[in-house]
Amino acid sequence: MKKSLLIIFPLFLGGFLFSQKKQVKKTVPTPKYNYHTEFKKISDEIMINGTAYDNLGELTKGIGPRFSATPGYTKAVDWAEKQFKEIGIETIWKQDAKAPIWIRGRETLQIKAGNGDWKNIKMLSFGNSEGTNGKDLTGEIVLINTTGELNALSIGQLKDKIVFVNLPLDPTIVNTSDSYLITAKSKLISASVIAKTGAKALIIRSLTTAYNDIPHAKMVYYEPDDKARIPAMSIGAKSADELEKLLKKEKVTAKINMSAESKGEALNPNVIAEIPGKKDSKVILLGAQLDSWDFGEGAIDDGTGVVQCIEVLRTLKALGYENNHTIRVVLFANSENGGQGREMYASYVKKKEEKHIFALGTDAGGYSPRGFSLDMSPQRRRQIFEWKNYFLPYGVYDFDQTDAIQDISPLKKLDVPLAELVVDTQRYFDYHHSVQDTYDKVNKRELLLGSIVMTQMVLMIDQNW
Repeated sequence: MKKSLLIIFPLFLGGFLFSQKKQVKKTVPTPKYNYHTEFKKISDEIMINGTAYDNLGELTKGIGPRFSATPGYTKAVDWAEKQFKEIGIETIWKQDAKAPIWIRGRETLQIKAGNGDWKNIKMLSFGNSEGTNGKDLTGEIVLINTTGELNALSIGQLKDKIVFVNLPLDPTIVNTSDSYLITAKSKLISASVIAKTGAKALIIRSLTTAYNDIPHAKMVYYEPDDKARIPAMSIGAKSADELEKLLKKEKVTAKINMSAESKGEALNPNVIAEIPGKKDSKVILLGAQLDSWDFGEGAIDDGTGVVQCIEVLRTLKALGYENNHTIRVVLFANSENGGQGREMYASYVKKKEEKHIFALGTDAGGYSPRGFSLDMSPQRRRQIFEWKNYFLPYGVYDFDQTDAIQDISPLKKLDVPLAELVVDTQRYFDYHHSVQDTYDKVNKRELLLGSIVMTQMVLMIDQNW
């Protein structure tokens, strides 16, 4: 018995010690950040101390229109530099880009049915459009609403005519941005395409979700080989429908007088500000357009984006956040009538071989945020998908879209992961590119919410990429 006990006891003791060893738990390191807590800190700071709405008032009411290569744009550049300095940003610079000097001047459109009297129609020239040298251009209006109708016409049938295209945004498409882009890509509203038919002017229905008599601007793109660069203009949706009804009953003549002219180019800088990274110089970019159209305040397009980007930097400074990577804001020049600002910045990044790990654009009007459109690799998308629950309390749930805005889009060629703030756009195209794009159309709380989720996304990228 004693011998057997001596054999069993070591076995028992070994098993006991082994079982005790298995039960020892490894210490799990505590995460540096509780993201739910950090998100709340960001939200509270912006909701209580946010300056974006007041800044937007200064930009739109204090400066007003800030069209490329105009004194208004120069004032906006000075204003932006001042805002960055006031929030404690030390690294600020301007990056020269060229922009066309285009002057709208006087513009009128009149129509006459049969032998009736001339009637004035509200209109806006396309940006960078050729004018009529201040002389009356008169011609019969021809309605064309499909490419089939255009192709069915024989050579010469549109010679010296004025083409009218009445294409409404598709109301069945819930995402108004998608509806806008589909219509904007139509060849029917291309001045170059229409000029090749022999027509001498183009009139289009404004690309808007509103139904009123307010015209909305559009940019014209002439091809280098265009033999004729015809004047192009837009009219309000209501006027467009009335004109189509009239054309179905009788002959209608238009009289156009536009003194629009181009006068070369001028330097028109991007404004850049950043908080250098404590760990490395890899760049997280925030972008918005600083310019607006020449006739309006440019509040939703894109004053809201400008002040949201500034607010992100202000908030990070106010919270004492020490960023790993460089967080940079670029306020782009000449977005509305050329895009030289974005092309210049992309060229700069390529030449300097700067490593950009993320670029986030905001150009959708400062409405309630709903998500982020992610134009990046599947692996990167999956990483951001894992953060959904952090964003849900702030109304952000849509991470399925894949388009990025135009001003950061050239960075895609450099393999930079792109994202765009997605908002509720149901009202955006009511005011977009029109005289109604004013400060009073922006809701303070919605604007601040956009700033909040942008700052939260910057935090997540900075901590995890």
